[in-house]
Amino acid sequence: MASGRIFRQLRIALLLFILLLVAGDAWLAGSRSTDWDDALWVAIYPINSDGGAVAASYISRLRDDVFSPLEDYFPRQAGRYGLAQKELVKVRLGPEVKTLPPVPPKDGNVLAVMWWSLKLRFWAMQTGLGMDGPPADIRIYVIYHDPARQPRLAHSLGLKEGLIGVVNAYASKAYSGRNNVVIAHELLHTLGATDKYDMASGQPLFPEGYAQPERKPLYPQHKAEVMGGRIPLSSTRSDIPGSLKRTLIGRTTATEINWLE
Repeated sequence: MASGRIFRQLRIALLLFILLLVAGDAWLAGSRSTDWDDALWVAIYPINSDGGAVAASYISRLRDDVFSPLEDYFPRQAGRYGLAQKELVKVRLGPEVKTLPPVPPKDGNVLAVMWWSLKLRFWAMQTGLGMDGPPADIRIYVIYHDPARQPRLAHSLGLKEGLIGVVNAYASKAYSGRNNVVIAHELLHTLGATDKYDMASGQPLFPEGYAQPERKPLYPQHKAEVMGGRIPLSSTRSDIPGSLKRTLIGRTTATEINWLE
């Protein structure tokens, strides 16, 4: 009994030590990612969710230009806050990843979440090997699903610790604009931006989750704040933006990613 308790304490101590080392490295990487001195290299790694033919065909046709709206979006938004840098992110398509990332724990157990975070970063380190060009600052793993087989997608995520995003997306050209909105949302999470919608209802939070909180009349809004996720049509209804052109980066998000003081 005593030996089991000692082993558990040693395991926890080892985990905390590893987390301390990883946290230190993540803090340095995170600080560099939001100084905006140089463009951030963003690698997009496609993953076939279930090995199906629809996602396989879509992935085989993917090219860098599918994600070029992301490269245009960030300098355009930054210009609204006085940043004149022409290139803020450079997006490149990486090779297809054949394994799925570790699934996050369903409960909120702190140790389980920390352990999952470590596993995700180790998995990402292994999958990021062998890509040409400079090393990626941010890695986004896009898991493509057949819309006919998966009409509702699991929640996507972005981690500031490790600068990793995992995006669930549809394997269809018709959804490429919407997919890029989700990629931008999770990319911003890796840079320190927070969600600006109600977790229970999915509705954007006022005022920080609204693109034009000062608009009169307030509804309907014409764009979504990208971290709010939806275009508010009323206090209870909202639409998913179909492309980045229907979104903007609001002042609170701009402050979180160091575009504003």
